[in-house]
Amino acid sequence: MARIKEILAAGNVARMFGLGQLFSTKLLDVVGEHGGFDALWLDVEHAGLSMKEIEIAALVAKPHGLDPIVRLPATDYASIMRPLEAGAGGLIISMVEDAAAAEQAVQWAKFAPRGRRGLNGGNRDGRYGLEPIGEYVARANAQTFLGIQIETQAALDQVEAIAAIDGVDLIFVGPADLSQTLGVVGDFENPICLAAIERIAKACRNAGKPWGIVPKGADYARHVYDLGCRLFVLGFDISAFHAGIRAAKDRYQFFFESTV
Repeated sequence: MARIKEILAAGNVARMFGLGQLFSTKLLDVVGEHGGFDALWLDVEHAGLSMKEIEIAALVAKPHGLDPIVRLPATDYASIMRPLEAGAGGLIISMVEDAAAAEQAVQWAKFAPRGRRGLNGGNRDGRYGLEPIGEYVARANAQTFLGIQIETQAALDQVEAIAAIDGVDLIFVGPADLSQTLGVVGDFENPICLAAIERIAKACRNAGKPWGIVPKGADYARHVYDLGCRLFVLGFDISAFHAGIRAAKDRYQFFFESTV
């Protein structure tokens, strides 16, 4: 994950493509062949990807230079540790309630002295035991990427404290759940939502941390870019599939007309 950290540290945009609902190794390979993306968003929270699928995704993504990032709720220690051992280079933790929960996620993701992750270098992330244990620990602590998703009122109330935590590399905004939390479901551009996003942007500026989002469209993406957002999920498997079907029907519209 050194690559995506370097992209964000330089102030450049990190571009992600989301996989989950239609996960397959061939689809992942197609995304890689298209080029242009820096990382994969692997959705465990809503799509229920398995550890085996995460492991396979990490293997297929590597030759394309794609960093696999898993989005999941940190329900327990194993939920954090196992995706990392399977080869995920980063995690985005959803439904965080407060700074204490964010700190707990950091400790589960990091080895000593910062955290208390259990040590086992025999998995994918330790090159199956080929990497000397001291080098493995140092590299994992330096490169493992951890984002905290702000989508609850409690997390928004503590966003400044969360952004300031050592080991939190990114604050991520989920506009849909944020709008739900703020009582304006689906109205992502409601002044209440925009004010919340501006607060998050300010907290990240003050903490020297980047932030990311799933944008609702090009104009929205430009707006949050101007606010300092630098990590974007710019496509999902299911939306790409819908777009392809619509494009095919539009191209051959004559055959879909009721008169045919």
